[in-house]
Amino acid sequence: MKTTELRKKGKKELEKAVYDLRKKLSDLRFKFSSNKLKNVKEIANSKKEIARILTILKETK
Repeated sequence: MKTTELRKKGKKELEKAVYDLRKKLSDLRFKFSSNKLKNVKEIANSKKEIARILTILKETK
């Protein structure tokens, strides 16, 4: 998701998105450790998305 789209969302929506992405990242790490993950780049993309959202949340405070 682009930062312009993220800035339009409310605080609650962003916090929920961070929670969901962290859960997804946990699942991806588990799949990676058991050699069932096909696209390893998803881990890095999830981390970057979490960082984007947290940055926007900090800016609004």
